[in-house]
Amino acid sequence: MRWLIILLSLVFLMACSTPQLRPQAQAVASAHPAASQAGLDILNQGGNAFDAAVAVSAALAVVEPFGSGLGGGGFWLLHRASDGKQVMIDGREVAPNAAQRDMYLDPVTGQANKVASVNGALAAGIPGLPAALVHLSEQYGELSLADSLRPAIRLAKNGFLVNEHYRRLARFRLPVLASSEPARSIFLREGLVPELGTRISQQDLAASLESLARDGFSGFYRGELADKLVSGVQQAGGIWDKQDLANYKVKEREPVVIDYNGMRIISAALPSSGGLVLSIALNIIEQYDLAAMDEATRVHLVVEAMRRAYQARAQYMGDADFVSVPTEKLSQKSYAWTLADNLNLKAAMPSQQLTGLNASEGHDTTHFSVLDKAGNRVAATLSINYPFGSGFVPPGTGVLLNDEMDDFSIKPGTPNVYGLVGGLANAIQPNKRMLSSMSPTFIETEGSVGLLGTPGGSRIISMLLLAILEAEKGAQASSWVALPRYHHQYLPDVIQHEPGALSDELKAGLIAKGHLLESVGRTYGNMHAILWDKENGRVTAASDPRGKGMALVE
Repeated sequence: MRWLIILLSLVFLMACSTPQLRPQAQAVASAHPAASQAGLDILNQGGNAFDAAVAVSAALAVVEPFGSGLGGGGFWLLHRASDGKQVMIDGREVAPNAAQRDMYLDPVTGQANKVASVNGALAAGIPGLPAALVHLSEQYGELSLADSLRPAIRLAKNGFLVNEHYRRLARFRLPVLASSEPARSIFLREGLVPELGTRISQQDLAASLESLARDGFSGFYRGELADKLVSGVQQAGGIWDKQDLANYKVKEREPVVIDYNGMRIISAALPSSGGLVLSIALNIIEQYDLAAMDEATRVHLVVEAMRRAYQARAQYMGDADFVSVPTEKLSQKSYAWTLADNLNLKAAMPSQQLTGLNASEGHDTTHFSVLDKAGNRVAATLSINYPFGSGFVPPGTGVLLNDEMDDFSIKPGTPNVYGLVGGLANAIQPNKRMLSSMSPTFIETEGSVGLLGTPGGSRIISMLLLAILEAEKGAQASSWVALPRYHHQYLPDVIQHEPGALSDELKAGLIAKGHLLESVGRTYGNMHAILWDKENGRVTAASDPRGKGMALVE
């Protein structure tokens, strides 16, 4: 017995003396250089990855008003190095208490009013991003919230310069931005799209950020700022009340964990559909040897896996706090095996032969990844849905509101603003979170850790799927973010792809199998990734070449 005690003591001492694996550098990759620099500055001031995530989130809310903001929400996937805790912070918007299932339907014709669910105050859900920043700072950070918000406040006061991407999206949303006087004065110039290089400063937004920094949750969801938000929404025809804001709660969710060919994929849980859809697709693909296939058959298989996974999204998925979602069943490999029963490697399966409906959300979201030198990590995807959200700013707040209510199924079978339809699981209910595709993700192998994510609406999940398959080959982060992209989401029954993503030979091979192809006309997505090689400690990071983001490693 004595020798056993001695042996156990030696094992314990050896474990204690074994140095914890740590990255040799810290890294931030985001969609805007100013936001990446804000995160790195916080790390250099002694903050951890969670403090940096607060800084980057807030900075993006200032410099990317078309993609995220205090008036929106998001998901933050965390890994805490000290104890290995992995958790998803759910800061998704919720439907106001006065919301009704048929609130966007014409009372006479029963037809959907697509304008009301996209433009203006009635389209806005209750924001979750401010509460999530408070939660991140207080529960996981090392610096004060005020310290982490300081870079964003400075950016709001000093302003940022308009680039071509801003101008393109502002032009797209010009009518709705022009219809809200506060939005018009902030984001336009004399009612027109600002010229390249115009400085956009946001003094009211700076004051709102200062209120949040000073008073935390109460600085946004109660008090003077909350009064302005509610008053502005109500005067513009919205249905918020003060209790909606005061009752908002951040939720911690257990991430979806997927075992795929020796890789461990950790991704977002409901109300994000990302983790479950990835799980289904990867469990189907795992049954086949991709390396042994010709290119057309390989792409065909991935598309057929996408088709079935997105069909399950439509049929079953919604806010699990409100509807019963068979999560365990959907994530089991045996379920994927049944879905693969009718998968023919020689011919496409028409989506009409599958049952269910599909839903999606906007494509002008944003993503960032952060890794600190202790090994703490964050992958976060944030959104206000459509470019510039609802286009509405409550006077005196500087807070551009989301139009995430359009992410609900307004009416079963009725397409949303992106031409997609949804089912009852994602119907509007008071205080319910709308289904999302935002999917911050970690890739873990024996020798490495990857952090990644992207905007892109329903295409987010397919972009991550392609990146995971690329990572399986041993490719670097720079390859993940630059991959040519293709997508299938069950309905419409077509392979969407970037211009030039498919060679003529590949197109011919897919058409021969019965697929319809459609170029989306431009590139899409804006992925930001970090890769930590645990064997040598080396850290690399990459921002999507399609965007203007920046990956910083120091």
